[in-house]
Amino acid sequence: MQYEGTVYRPPSEANSLLIQATIGCPHNKCSFCAMYKGIKFRLRSVQEIKEDLLSAHNYYGEGIYSLFFPDGNTIIMKTDQLVEIFEYAHSLFPHLNRITVYGSARFVNKKSSEDLLRLKQAGLSRIHTGMESGDDITLQNINKGTNQEEIISAGLKLKAAGIETSEYYLAGIGGLERTREHAINSAEALSAFSPDYIRLRTFVPVPGTPLFEDYLEGKFKLLSPHETLREIRLLVENLNCENTMVLSDHVSNYWNIQGMLPRDQAAMLESIDHALTIDKRQFRPAHISRL
Repeated sequence: MQYEGTVYRPPSEANSLLIQATIGCPHNKCSFCAMYKGIKFRLRSVQEIKEDLLSAHNYYGEGIYSLFFPDGNTIIMKTDQLVEIFEYAHSLFPHLNRITVYGSARFVNKKSSEDLLRLKQAGLSRIHTGMESGDDITLQNINKGTNQEEIISAGLKLKAAGIETSEYYLAGIGGLERTREHAINSAEALSAFSPDYIRLRTFVPVPGTPLFEDYLEGKFKLLSPHETLREIRLLVENLNCENTMVLSDHVSNYWNIQGMLPRDQAAMLESIDHALTIDKRQFRPAHISRL
């Protein structure tokens, strides 16, 4: 198996076989992200990917149950190519029950509804989407390359195709100036299609990114732990989702907030209210740059 550069995966893919299908990210302009900086995006050939899958089979045998295809926005590959890869993976690993990729709204929307149905039938189980925010101004400020309308459209298309949606909310990415709008407009976007998962992340400035420089120069106001928790409370309070799991499965977060919506909404709010009674000095520093 061949790997190029640093390979990133969501924490929930810790037990998945990782096979790079793309190198880097086709957008790669987000002002807060340093994951693929300096890497020119390219697609790996189907033959290369199949060779890696065969190598994995020769090494691990048939005992692979979950498969994740990095890098960023693997969904951008042609549908025929993805179908061929997924079907080949199933032929090698008869117990495979889960195939997942990264795919932002902009690139999901490049697929037709028929394309997404084909991918589902070929075995695509879930798409991890770095929504970050549902607030158009925040999305523009961080150069995300999408907007709320696109996020909702992509979410609805994935739900219609039966592909699980795992949406990532980046607490604090609107800064102190737009913390309220970031939370409320994100809740509005997420409530429009009820993703299967909402995964909470907390923004931490990363050296080498434009937003880190803005933070150092005082142009971007970082939220304190309590301010971040109040923002997340506002998000959760305004979510109107059905059968959506909220998770805090990342070390960047200040508090473990999780539960099923709408069943556990009140319990999550109560948990956040308890966290807000804890002295802020008990939380990690807001400015840690590496987690």
